[in-house]
Amino acid sequence: MDKIKNIIFDLGGVLIDWNPRYVFKDYFMTEEATEHFLKHICSPEWNEKQDAGRTFADATIALIAEFPHYDAEIRQYYGRWEDMLADDLPDTVQLLGRLLDSGTYRVLALTNWSEESFPVALAKFDFLHKFEGILVSGTERLAKPDPAIFHLMCERYDLIPSQTIFIDDNIRNVDSANQLGFHAIHFLHAEDLRTQLVTRGVTY
Repeated sequence: MDKIKNIIFDLGGVLIDWNPRYVFKDYFMTEEATEHFLKHICSPEWNEKQDAGRTFADATIALIAEFPHYDAEIRQYYGRWEDMLADDLPDTVQLLGRLLDSGTYRVLALTNWSEESFPVALAKFDFLHKFEGILVSGTERLAKPDPAIFHLMCERYDLIPSQTIFIDDNIRNVDSANQLGFHAIHFLHAEDLRTQLVTRGVTY
């Protein structure tokens, strides 16, 4: 195994608590109705297209045309997007800080995030400014798990996958990174991540 020189973090679900349920739990009478809306109307697949570069306006118009009886709720998805952004995940942010302070590794981020909303996160979370670099899917018009975005990450930051750990809470992204030769870790919680890093020889 090559010596680990680089560590790449995903953001949402790893370092930042983002969840549309923070908004839509107030819109529907039952949890089942909320889950139906977030699974079948404003679905993860629909949201991923914005992460890959589609504008909020285009996404909203297209979805309302398909589901006109959900007009008001669909408009709130991006109308109240900032309310879906809760806080950082402190245990993982603390771990990130220790890695940064050690000075041993290049620490970067690769996130599926819309170009339109990422400035909100940059303004809210100071730790985002401590990464050597952040590649944002919406800016690049590419999104994980597409291998092309991992190749772009390597090209832009001169990374060798076999020397790089990639951390993500989405197993599809983890599988894609592993297939490309990264040491990918499926994020569950901070304590498990600490263990996973130690088993890969990371010290801080």
